[in-house]
Amino acid sequence: MTETWLIALAGGILIGLSAGGMYFVAGEIAGIAGLVRRSMTGPDRGWRLAFLAGMAVAALIWIETGQRAQALAGLAPQSPLWLATAGLLVGVGTALGNGCTSGHGVCGLSRFSRRSLVAVCVFMITAAATVWLRRQVGL
Repeated sequence: MTETWLIALAGGILIGLSAGGMYFVAGEIAGIAGLVRRSMTGPDRGWRLAFLAGMAVAALIWIETGQRAQALAGLAPQSPLWLATAGLLVGVGTALGNGCTSGHGVCGLSRFSRRSLVAVCVFMITAAATVWLRRQVGL
């Protein structure tokens, strides 16, 4: 059986290669929020839709190759209201922060962007506070 850390390492390497490749080949930052937004309105949305579809297909292949239980391990079922609220807050956060975790965390930090460093600190602190609140208060 493959070690979990090897799977995580391989995933990290693939994320870095795809983000770096996109930046060096296309001059684009692989921030998912920006890709999604521009895939709906941009003139060159074909390759953006293909990139996003590739991500979705890769996830489906991983789950269908017997990894479904591992993918869902530790996740508790949530109500549709909680999921909709979380999605709305993430959308507002990416709009306010001018990017998402992949754009700031993977691409921005690797380019030594100060703005991305601040964004990553803010969303990591917010995530930790959210987990703490959920566990302490039971929200």
